Amino acid sequence: MTIFSQSVSPCGKFLAAGNNYGRIAIFSLSAALSSEAKEESKKPMVTFHAHDGPVYSMVSTDRHLLSAGDGEVKGWLWAEILKKGCKELWRRQPPYRTSLEVPEINALLLVPKENSLILAGGDCQLHTMDLETGTFTRALRGHTDYIHCLALRDRSPEVLSGGEDGAVRLWDLRIAKEVQTIEVYKHEECSRPHNGRWIGCLATDSDWMVCGGGPALTLWHLRSSTPTTVFPIRAPQKHVTFYQDLILSAGQGCCVNHWQLSGELKAQVPGSSPGLLSLSLNQQPAAPECKVLTASGNSCRVDVFTNLGYRAFSMSF
Repeated sequence: MTIFSQSVSPCGKFLAAGNNYGRIAIFSLSAALSSEAKEESKKPMVTFHAHDGPVYSMVSTDRHLLSAGDGEVKGWLWAEILKKGCKELWRRQPPYRTSLEVPEINALLLVPKENSLILAGGDCQLHTMDLETGTFTRALRGHTDYIHCLALRDRSPEVLSGGEDGAVRLWDLRIAKEVQTIEVYKHEECSRPHNGRWIGCLATDSDWMVCGGGPALTLWHLRSSTPTTVFPIRAPQKHVTFYQDLILSAGQGCCVNHWQLSGELKAQVPGSSPGLLSLSLNQQPAAPECKVLTASGNSCRVDVFTNLGYRAFSMSF
């Protein structure tokens, strides 16, 4: 089994995980973290079939769980899921170039200020969907190959995207245009031709971006398009996120890596999967007792880190 995606419920007490068989499992974090937790508490409270192919990406709004697979995105009500009523609320398919095209959608991104959802994947475009009406309002074109990852700049209506073409592209949502391109593999300090040029993960924090994949995991200053720190890790990274004064990354290998912004490796915390594809930080203020990091990838297990320094236990799909 491979677990591609995770999403925390709006209340912060539950975690959804999506696998390669199209199924979504719902875990009770509050039960698993309880002092009275048993082995049964670490198993799903409910599982349901969501997509015909893998569940590549998931995000949660204040009411809905949104999941993406081959060609379409679906909406589910968290309130109904927790009552174990797992009937889809709606499904939407972006306007593809041909009716025969069913590309993977493996990146979802919420834009709260616009109440919109951005989808990207195999058709090399970013599609914007209005969450109020369910209509697709625009398509952003510029990538020449498969898009792997998306990130939102909170302070401005801008989105970053990265993919197989080796470029990170910055889009201004106000004018629906690409305003900056960083071709990471063309920078000698980042380039690793033997791994390819693909960008598999990215995250942003104000004027800073971190990205990796084929090229080395690297911290960039966006305004100047300058690489400032190249992190000394050989394995391609599949997920990266900023957390306080650290950068957390994961990919090939079983460890969650904790980096100082200077490039120093602060910690390498082993998990139970041979490769990691997804990290999720539960920072919902409504459930401080469930503030954990979870990691998943090439196994049926979701590792739970109650503090970042060690794996407390694993939940099993």
